[in-house]
Amino acid sequence: MIETHGWVATAASVSMYIAYIDQISRNLDGVKGSVIQPAAAFVAATLWTLYGAPRAKWDMPLVWANVSGIILAAAAFVTAL
Repeated sequence: MIETHGWVATAASVSMYIAYIDQISRNLDGVKGSVIQPAAAFVAATLWTLYGAPRAKWDMPLVWANVSGIILAAAAFVTAL
């Protein structure tokens, strides 16, 4: 049960980070968004990934949920500059 819950939470987190694709698109079209939120999300996702990566197998949903956050938040940050 807990493993299923972990993967459902992972899907929810990934869907939250997918929302950055719209911001990235707008940034690239010249409608720049704020850098503050993606910067904060990048730091948080990185810290959670570093926390979960060396731990037991049951923390893999935590890692996978935040890897997408690292990539997409970084892209949103860079394109907003």
